[in-house]
This record gives sequence, structure tokens and C-alpha cells, in this order.
Amino acid sequence: MIREIVFDTETTGLSPLGGDRVVEIGCVELINHIPSGNTFHVYINPERDMPDAAFRVHGLSGEFLADKPVFAAIAEGFVEFIGDAKLVAHNAAFDVAFLNHELGLVGLPPLAEDRIVDTLALSRRKHPFGPNSLDALCQRYGIDNSRRTKHGALLDSEILAEVYLELLGGRQTDLGLAQASAAAAQAAVAVVAGRAQQRPQPLAPRLTPAEIEAHEAFIGSLKEPVWADYIKKNEDGAAVA
Repeated sequence: MIREIVFDTETTGLSPLGGDRVVEIGCVELINHIPSGNTFHVYINPERDMPDAAFRVHGLSGEFLADKPVFAAIAEGFVEFIGDAKLVAHNAAFDVAFLNHELGLVGLPPLAEDRIVDTLALSRRKHPFGPNSLDALCQRYGIDNSRRTKHGALLDSEILAEVYLELLGGRQTDLGLAQASAAAAQAAVAVVAGRAQQRPQPLAPRLTPAEIEAHEAFIGSLKEPVWADYIKKNEDGAAVA
């Protein structure tokens, strides 16, 4: 089983070392690259003001966040939810830097670099001429992001999960499996139907009498063929298994 967590954060700004804090975390669990339905979502009181520039991005005001839990109160729940799964994010370095700063403030170990999958890096390798923003990738892959009027951690994680599947070739792979399954089902129906409805007249043999005679002569020329021990003659002298 492959367990992955697609996640996103919203913050008060661009620099955790400059005093900016995480204000929202959204996570979506994938099992074998398929959303399981399990999510983790919290709003966080940053214990500071909300700059106008950040508010215009995500719409989370200081007043809205004032009664939300501080990071220390949700840290254990977050760590428990992600477990030891791979962590998938778009421009992951930004989110990981903020989360590791917050985890450090409460005395918890940072997220290991080898756990991180950056979909921005994946998309740049797959589409080197871009653009590779989340909105651009949604447009490229036909993913509905009409609800994304502002940044939101959980919604962005849900959308990113779809983008991640596309970057892995997910829809094409699923379609191929579905077609193969349909073909197999049709073949199975055909076999069952064939057993239930026998052909009224057998098909004419494709071999000519001369070809049959030549084959029998060739078989007769072989000395002690290995299959001779496993063949018996029926009453008419025809060889049957």
C-alpha cells in the first residue's frame, strides 16, 4: 500500500524567519494514488496581525483567526495524521520551510527532505516550457478549479491531488485499465456464449489434404518423439491427447 499526503498551507507572508506564521493547513490522504476521503484541515491563530497583501491572497482576516487554535494546539494532530507518508505539495520548499519552523517552535522534529514530493518540480520536468502554476496545470489537464476564487489550503490540496494524478499519468493509466477490463469482460461473455450455443455446422478445415499428408509424413519420419509416450490411439486410429 502506498500512502501519500497532498498538503498546502496559507500563511501571513513569505518568510517564517521574518516572523510570518502558518494560518491554515489542508491535507488530503491518497492510498495507491487515489483519494481515500480522509482529510485534515485546520485554521490557526498566528498570534500576530494579518498583512493586507496576505489577506488579499487567502481572505483570512485577523478577526476570523482570533478564536482559532494556535499551532501548538494542533501540532500533534497534524503529525499523527501525516504519519510517515510521503508528502506532496506544489512549490513544496515554501510550505515545508513554514511547517518546519512551526514544528521547531513547539519542539517537534522537522519534516525530512526525503519525504517530500514537489509537484512544481515534476511539472517543470514534464512541461519544461510551462506555465506550471496550479491554475495553469488545471487548465492543461481539464481540471475544474472554478471554486478557487481565493487560495484555500484544503481546496488547493484537493485540486493538487488531481493534478498530481495527471503528472503521474493517472487518468491515462486508469482509462487503459478500464478498457482492458471491458475487453476482458466481453471476451468472458463470448466464451460463455460459445459454450451455451454450439455452432450448428463445424467450420471447414483450413488445411488441404496434401498439407495434412505432408504433415503426417513429417511426423512419421521422426524417431522416438518425446510426445509419443503421452499419446494414445482412439478406435479409428486417430491420434488424440
